[in-house]
Amino acid sequence: MSGPVLAVDQGTSGTKALVICPERGVIGTAYAEVRPRYAAGGLAEVDPRALLASVLDAGRRALADAGEPVVAVGLANQGETVLAWDPATGEPLTDAIVWQDRRAEPLCAELAEHATTVRQITGLPLDPYFAAPKMAWLRRHLTRDGVVTTSDAWLVHRLTGAFVTDAATAGRTGLLDLDSLTWSRTALEVFGLAREQLPEIVDADGHVGGTTAFGAEVPLTGLLVDQQAALLAQSVTEPGVAKCTYGTGAFLLAPTGDRPRRGASGLVSCVAWRLGGRADYCLDGQVFAAASAVRWLTELGVLAGAHDLDRVGGTVPDTGGVTFVPALAGLAAPWWRGDARGTLTGLGLDTGPGHLVRALCEGIAAQVAEIADAATADLGAPLEALRVDGGLTRSALLMQAQADLLQRPVEVSALPDATALGVGAVARLGLDPRLTVPEAIPAWRPAAVYEPRVPPERAAERRAAFRAAVATLLARTP
Repeated sequence: MSGPVLAVDQGTSGTKALVICPERGVIGTAYAEVRPRYAAGGLAEVDPRALLASVLDAGRRALADAGEPVVAVGLANQGETVLAWDPATGEPLTDAIVWQDRRAEPLCAELAEHATTVRQITGLPLDPYFAAPKMAWLRRHLTRDGVVTTSDAWLVHRLTGAFVTDAATAGRTGLLDLDSLTWSRTALEVFGLAREQLPEIVDADGHVGGTTAFGAEVPLTGLLVDQQAALLAQSVTEPGVAKCTYGTGAFLLAPTGDRPRRGASGLVSCVAWRLGGRADYCLDGQVFAAASAVRWLTELGVLAGAHDLDRVGGTVPDTGGVTFVPALAGLAAPWWRGDARGTLTGLGLDTGPGHLVRALCEGIAAQVAEIADAATADLGAPLEALRVDGGLTRSALLMQAQADLLQRPVEVSALPDATALGVGAVARLGLDPRLTVPEAIPAWRPAAVYEPRVPPERAAERRAAFRAAVATLLARTP
């Protein structure tokens, strides 16, 4: 069946919806903001009703913008955000605990003796970033009623009545057996969740059910976690190339083929997608604070916003000796120290806003470069290039810093909204099983390519300074 599809990307700070026509491209678009709440103690929450309202609002306005009906819907989700809800009524029983929430850190410390077992079974470290520690914390502290799931299962239930999650999102919990792609009884017991009713694990391109939430009933045929959807849209489907999405955080994924690769470099081994019954896997590394770190500088008055990075950073030629470790929400891969706090070193009376901006860009880029090195070690071969998307890729300052520190070309996607485009492609695959993946995804082309402008020796010096700052930070963190 041919025709436009509605692709909805439900993200941390908002929901983007696109109406995508196979011949004409994007013909309708809309965005609905979501405002998570952050508080002391690592709290990061959002009203689930706001998530659902943003999906409905963005989807309906995108359809109005397109002015024509769609034949299917695809939904991308945040991956590690969880809530408890009543399966009989669909009503939420708690707020949604956002992926950035760190309140499960004591629980993870309590379960530390099981960390090796959890990683071997699920591919994930024992860290509050992932869903299972949040689910266990919620059960201990908030409610024993209803079911506790990732946010996608609740949204899909509200849209279609089905109780499902896709294999890639299930792989973000810490409860999925990475080899069999079934819920792990051992992992469930470790987290005290053995009696939980969990959603059925389905293919990303499965026919989940019908929804009338956007008008006449159409099938929901695409489900995928956000970063994997962006990976697909970037045409990064084979080993040798990686993608990084620069959003609230920065997330680098590198394909490993049809088998999981459990490395020793601190990266996550996870499901990229399962399409038509066939699973592909990837390595995943995370920077917890990217755009959120830019927002922090904005709130301090250093910047007017992300659009101001290049103007302010361009007022000085370099960082002026300032090193910024932007661990404002902890350090993720490859260190996995959520208790770490950000540091600024090398400050002087001559330090100005431009130095802080450049230091932030280098700090983000250095973390991504560390993740890329870890992927190279685990894959046993260097990455040839990095394909990038997300709002911060509009900053030439950040992208050049990334190319310089990585010493590899950085290819900026010409296609905005890669996550929505990826789940739109999956929805089309679910609608027409005759389609191949290359036929369903947008043709790849870069809007810009940043080549390294500094010699390897200079890049090595800058990265060594960043590593030294991280080492000092970790040595001071109890």
